[in-house]
Amino acid sequence: MIRYSDNRNFFRMMVNTNIEIDIADADAGRKIDAVCRDLSATGMAVETDEPVEVGTSVVCKLEGASPELPALKASATVVRCSQEESGSYLLGIEIIEHL
Repeated sequence: MIRYSDNRNFFRMMVNTNIEIDIADADAGRKIDAVCRDLSATGMAVETDEPVEVGTSVVCKLEGASPELPALKASATVVRCSQEESGSYLLGIEIIEHL
């Protein structure tokens, strides 16, 4: 029997697809090309080459790759930023509103 031990309220889908992050705070106009590692109804994990400060408001744009993964544009907030052993950064992003 497979047990689901994650305490999240929504299932996370592994996607590993390109995503564009537009910084909506003081660095307005700055765009980051990144890779969305996983996605749920309320958030996502994004891998990028540069850190983004926790609390930063962003707009996330993900192109639809298939019927199972339609295009996404959402306002969101960075809730976690940690550096990986590879030197890249893993962002935890909370979706605030679908645009």
